[in-house]
Amino acid sequence: MTYDFTTTHKRFHTGSGKWNTLLQYGLTEDTDIIPFSVADMEFTTAPEIADALKHAIDSSVIGYAGPTANYLDSVCSWMKTRHNWDAKPEWILNTHGVVDAFFEAVKAFTNPGDGVMLLTPVYHPMYMAVNFTGRKLVESSLVSTGTRYEIDFADFERKASDPSVKLLILCSPHNPVGRVWTREELTRIGNICLKNHVLVVSDEIHADLVMPGHAHTVFASISEEFADNCLVLTAPSKTFNIAGLQTSNIFIPNDELRAKYLDELKLTNPMPTCGILGYVASEAAYTYCAQWLDECLKVIDENRRIIADFMADELPQVKVYDLEGTYLLWLDMNGLGIDYRELERINREEARLFFDEGYIFGKQGEGFERWNIACPKRYIHDALSRMKLSYTKHIR
Repeated sequence: MTYDFTTTHKRFHTGSGKWNTLLQYGLTEDTDIIPFSVADMEFTTAPEIADALKHAIDSSVIGYAGPTANYLDSVCSWMKTRHNWDAKPEWILNTHGVVDAFFEAVKAFTNPGDGVMLLTPVYHPMYMAVNFTGRKLVESSLVSTGTRYEIDFADFERKASDPSVKLLILCSPHNPVGRVWTREELTRIGNICLKNHVLVVSDEIHADLVMPGHAHTVFASISEEFADNCLVLTAPSKTFNIAGLQTSNIFIPNDELRAKYLDELKLTNPMPTCGILGYVASEAAYTYCAQWLDECLKVIDENRRIIADFMADELPQVKVYDLEGTYLLWLDMNGLGIDYRELERINREEARLFFDEGYIFGKQGEGFERWNIACPKRYIHDALSRMKLSYTKHIR
């Protein structure tokens, strides 16, 4: 089957924060512009998911629900088939989102004043999970090699050895820099954390979104010791663009950690489950939509190539980082010689381009843009034309 990755739907006035930004700049439904910011796709929903939702609405009572045995089996089967990980249904707890999950993990396994490590620059809600809960932010800065980022393991180990550091939130694959950590890198991380009694919360929401030539390794799959010292946060939301259904699967192999985490969940939600339609859509996605994902990844990888080739030929001042995983391309715009705040203005007011500004991911992101490339190719081509037209007026 060949799926449709060309049709789009205007999402003005639907509550989409991503699209509401356009309204602030006077753009309307008549404008053929899409935002390249918040990480959801501009593709139509896989028909298998839509059909499953329609069937559920037509044939079911949309009442309170929990995960069925079939649902849990579909999640574990996906992990085995896609990632060669023998996950168990009893390890799974559900939350409304991965962001919720790592916030709860920080509260469950650390105390105010404890250190929480991040590999930075990183997804901005991870900073919030540390700062908003009164924990101490401990940053281990990634090192750019020019086309990709590496972990400074000497710095990482030094900071992990601080007795006040209790937890690492690991972004794997990494958002925004697009790295897919290798098994060897993850093993080094895991051994350092075990040695220093640092719990690993591995956010693997982008695990299925890996480009050709790369492979995702589930952190807990590396060894029983690692599985016993981690939470693995997953969801079909990014993979199949169903974030609005708010269904995430949190794997906690260690019984004691799982019980402690559940106790924390119950402080804010005495009966922590997700909505019935989220379970229906997720089960359908994991059961029937592998081919849809494979075709989607080809479109994303082609978009990446189009951008990289264009920049090399037309705007060599812009450095495009290798995209190993996620559909979020990381661009270093500092070579344009334009102040990053002025660049934001040029993008929005002159070029009508709406990226996620790099500075929201930390100071290292100043002068960078994160470009969501999960959209039809015509929008990529149009954006590139507008970039060249606008930037050439300002390049120093």
